[in-house]
Amino acid sequence: MLFAPKEKGQGLVEYALILVLVAVVVIAILALLGPAIGNIFQNIVDNI
Repeated sequence: MLFAPKEKGQGLVEYALILVLVAVVVIAILALLGPAIGNIFQNIVDNI
């Protein structure tokens, strides 16, 4: 029972690292595909 707080804290750190990794991947994908997505929406707006 003495190690429960450390394990709980360790689990939180692991979840935080996973969230940071997912955020970095999403930002990288948006940076690469952002202009293409913007062009698609601009074409839709132009056609309307």
